[in-house]
Amino acid sequence: MRIVITGAAGFLGSRLARAILERGSLTDSRGNLRSVRELVLVDVVAPAPSTDPRMQAISGSLSEIDIVDAAIARETDAVFHLAAIVSAQAEADFDIGMRVNVDATRALLERCRTCAAPPKFILASSLAVFGGALPDPVPDDAPLMPQTSYGTQKAIGELLVNDMSRKGFIDGRSLRLPTVVVRPGKPNKAASSFASSIIREPLAGVAVDCPVAPRTRMWLASPVRVIDNIIRGHEAPAEAFAHSRSINLPGISVAVEEMVDCLRRIAGEEVANRVRWNYDPAIDRIVSTWPARFESAAARTLGMRQDEHFESVIRAHIADSGIGLTGPI
Repeated sequence: MRIVITGAAGFLGSRLARAILERGSLTDSRGNLRSVRELVLVDVVAPAPSTDPRMQAISGSLSEIDIVDAAIARETDAVFHLAAIVSAQAEADFDIGMRVNVDATRALLERCRTCAAPPKFILASSLAVFGGALPDPVPDDAPLMPQTSYGTQKAIGELLVNDMSRKGFIDGRSLRLPTVVVRPGKPNKAASSFASSIIREPLAGVAVDCPVAPRTRMWLASPVRVIDNIIRGHEAPAEAFAHSRSINLPGISVAVEEMVDCLRRIAGEEVANRVRWNYDPAIDRIVSTWPARFESAAARTLGMRQDEHFESVIRAHIADSGIGLTGPI
């Protein structure tokens, strides 16, 4: 198989690449299990070098048609489209959000129409496609009513994936990811970035601001769970998606104050007290439009799973990061 990952230099993209290479084979759109022959990593930032002969890196923006053409060769069998302008940046800069989240997505989809056989196309979508008055929990087939430019752009992508799958151009799946925590590295421009920061920074000995109210609830998942569910979404047969190719990935609903309480139980009072409650109306305005609980019924029928609880998410981050704690564990 020839597999493409966009946004491959990012946190999830690099983890997904490792998981696919370790797995060694995936199922194509015809239902055949095939070995991974070539894994093409595409990002504006050069992906980390690798000695694996199956890997190929392409550096450049998907807003450039030459990059899209180089990435999606005729023999491409699967595309994992993770590249995006994130929520707060898309809200602040409408043009770049449309250029990357809509125009580049459509360019990739159009290029997929030239493949020898319809490739699987996995769009990393977002719960931001929902908004307004919604049932609690939110089902997979709730009306799309985004309250931000980012949510609107992701909703457009989902509709394109649905229609091109209906036409037989691709075998598409739009997976609405929960907020992924704990991400390593530095905060990015996503409105949800603080959800990782309020765990990551205090554990590293750094004070951090939380921009939303303590009772704000979020739909969360660990990196390992999200990667596993993305691959399960790819492996599912097309007929499992019924009338829509869009599904909500499983997660856990956690209030921000509960996240800090979990941190306190695991790492101690001194660490938890490094979280400072410093309200930011611009961030809260975005986060408050996101529903906090989802049914994820379709995902569960595909064998997708959620994390056990938020404490397990923190402990997984500590283990992955090699953090040494002197307080309670």
